[in-house]
Amino acid sequence: MSTLPPPPATPQPGPDSEAAALLAALRLQLDWGVDEALAEAPLDRLAAPPPGPAAAAPAMAARDAAEAGAPPPRPARRPPAAVLPLAPLALPAAENAAALAAAAPDLAGLRAAIERIESPLRDTATNLVFGDGQPESGLMLIGEAPGGDEDRLGRPFVGVSGQLLDRMLASIGLDRGSATPGQGFYITNILPWRPPGNRTPTDAEINLFLPVVLRHIALVRPRHVVMLGGTSAKALLRAKEGITRLRGRWHALPAEAGGLPALPTLHPAYLLRNPAAKREAWSDLLMLRRSLDRENSPDPTTK
Repeated sequence: MSTLPPPPATPQPGPDSEAAALLAALRLQLDWGVDEALAEAPLDRLAAPPPGPAAAAPAMAARDAAEAGAPPPRPARRPPAAVLPLAPLALPAAENAAALAAAAPDLAGLRAAIERIESPLRDTATNLVFGDGQPESGLMLIGEAPGGDEDRLGRPFVGVSGQLLDRMLASIGLDRGSATPGQGFYITNILPWRPPGNRTPTDAEINLFLPVVLRHIALVRPRHVVMLGGTSAKALLRAKEGITRLRGRWHALPAEAGGLPALPTLHPAYLLRNPAAKREAWSDLLMLRRSLDRENSPDPTTK
C-alpha cells in the first residue's frame, strides 16, 4: 500500500510569515506586468493644500453667523511685533575720512585724524608719514606715497629720490629747513601710509585720502602748490592726462582746494629711472623760481 507524502507545514503567523506573504503578492503582481502605481485621478500639484482645523474655524464661524443673520465675527488682531532698536550705521570709509579731516582744527589734529581712518595700508605700514618742512613758507609740494625709507623714518622724501629732490630744489635756492619766505617749502604725500611693495596707489586709496589732502592744503594755506608725479597731479587736478602732458605750465586747483596756482612736474623717482628727463624737470623748476621771485619782489612793477 503506497503512502502519501505528508502535507506541507502550515506557516505560523508572525512577522516573518507576513513579510513572506507580502513578497509573494508583490512577485505575483510583477509576473502579471504591473510595474507602476496609479491612482484613479491625476494629482494636481499646483492646488492649494486643504485648510487645517485652525484655518477652517474662522470660515465656519462666518458661515454660521451668516445663516443666523448676524454680522460675521471680526478676526482676532495680531499682537504688535516687537520693535528692535536700530543699531547706529557705520559711515562708509570715504565719508568717515572726510568727516574726520573736516573736523581737524590744525595740523596736529589732522595727523591724529589720519590715525583714526580705517585703511588696510595702516596695518601693513610701519609709521605714519605726515609732512616735513616749513608750513608757513608759502610753498607746498605733494608727492604720491611714502617709500621704504620714508616708512621707516616717518618723514616724506628722505630716501634716494628725496635726496635728489633736495638737491634739485637747492639749485633754485629752496631748502625745506628754511623759514625765510621764498626759500623754504613744506612737503607731504597723497597717501600717508606706504603701499606694500611700493606699488602704485589704487583709485580707492586715493579717493579715501583725497579729502585729507585737501584739508591739509587748507590748513597749510600755501600760495603755490607743486605736484610731484602723475598720481598727485591727476588726483588734485581731476585730470585724465598723464604727467608729460600736464607738466610745463601752471594750473588752478579745484575750488575745494582754494583754486591755488599749481605746477605739475616729474617725480624724482622717475628722474632716477630716466635721467634724460631731468631737462624737463629743470625747466619746471625755473618756472617755479620765477613765480616765487615775482611774488616776493618788493618792486610792484616786476609782478
